[in-house]
Amino acid sequence: MKPVIGVTPSVENASNMHFVSIANITAIEGAGGTPIILPFVPSETQIRQIASLIDGLYLTGGNSIDPTLFVEEPHPKLGEINPIRDQYEVALIQEIQKHQKPILGVCRGCQILNIALGGDMYQDIYAQMEGELLQHKQHAPDGHASHYVHVKEDSVLREIAGMEKIKVNSRHHQANRKLGEGMQICGMASDGVVEAIESREESFLLGVQWHPENLAIEEDAVSKNIFHAFIEACRERS
Repeated sequence: MKPVIGVTPSVENASNMHFVSIANITAIEGAGGTPIILPFVPSETQIRQIASLIDGLYLTGGNSIDPTLFVEEPHPKLGEINPIRDQYEVALIQEIQKHQKPILGVCRGCQILNIALGGDMYQDIYAQMEGELLQHKQHAPDGHASHYVHVKEDSVLREIAGMEKIKVNSRHHQANRKLGEGMQICGMASDGVVEAIESREESFLLGVQWHPENLAIEEDAVSKNIFHAFIEACRERS
């Protein structure tokens, strides 16, 4: 049996529609997983049931995150938020953690993972970080890798990537700041922006600030390895 991967969707505030980029589904299927899109449900009982049914959780990208979750008020550069999605994903992450099941978060998914574990983030890196930053919202096709990430030695990401420096795509204006409980930085851009975090424990818990789903479609080896490592960890737990 292929491991079942729960995929959190984006939500459009105006129409209240749930949607997921096909690249996420393709990347999971290509690595040997069976993706299912998870609707946002408020019931704690349903969240517990979902956590028990899936073998791993995949947190997709999307809009900004409600800063009151980490005890801040909204910065002028904060983008559109959806509080229902934020609250649901935090609750689901915490429930999945109780089961010690694998989690992979991309872009926004990397940030909400960190916040659910007690961390915080920059609401806008260009307004809140010092120094000159790279272009983190690239003017290029989604599958184009536009800047480098330095990968920490002796990390899960380094084992997956097999190299000290990788090239990634970039579509964000926010980034993790203080790390959540049990997490460590495993990838960083040359300008100091945190690009990847992972658990210091044995369980597979990885968040990357870029979009490996787009790069995997372009046959990028590191991106495909990230999905394969995630699915394999889910298979071991199933």
